[in-house]
Amino acid sequence: MIAGIDEAGKGPVIGPMFVAGVMIENARLNLLIDLGVKDSKKLAPKKREYLAEKIKKIANYYILEVKTRQIDELRKTMTMNEIMVECFVEVLNNLNPNCVFVDAADVKANRFANNIQEKYGYIKIVSEHRADNHYPIVSAASILAKVSRDKAIQKLEQEIGIKFGSGYPSDPSTKKFLKEWVEEYGELPNFARH
Repeated sequence: MIAGIDEAGKGPVIGPMFVAGVMIENARLNLLIDLGVKDSKKLAPKKREYLAEKIKKIANYYILEVKTRQIDELRKTMTMNEIMVECFVEVLNNLNPNCVFVDAADVKANRFANNIQEKYGYIKIVSEHRADNHYPIVSAASILAKVSRDKAIQKLEQEIGIKFGSGYPSDPSTKKFLKEWVEEYGELPNFARH
């Protein structure tokens, strides 16, 4: 069994992060290829949602949600790279593959793989930057993570009744929303990272 792991939402200031793992038998990998999975950022939202449902029917998967408050608490004692290692290990513990392909969340892809192995134990790891562009199993994980984050953001916008954009600090809509929130309430909202 091989697995792929990727995240969505590591960099935003608003909303949770999701780390998804997809696992499938080597012999069935062609099913993902036949679906046309590719990096989630290259797919329209409706196509991602369609593919996510198809992926869930043909593969094992695990999706970890890490809320903004959890990230804030963890960041008091850990780097973001260390948090990513812990999250990837949790996904691995729930899937238990023989081999895993990961989208490296560290500037040094080999170090990321070594850090995962230190926490998880020995497993064959292919750790690369932009792995979601090269390996369909990672593309599938990327799709599940992105769809999960998109749904969480939509739900959050519905709950507060305001659209705030993507949640990324470079997004003008997100910046405007946060500025207005702080002007009105004197602090960042509880769903924003501090």
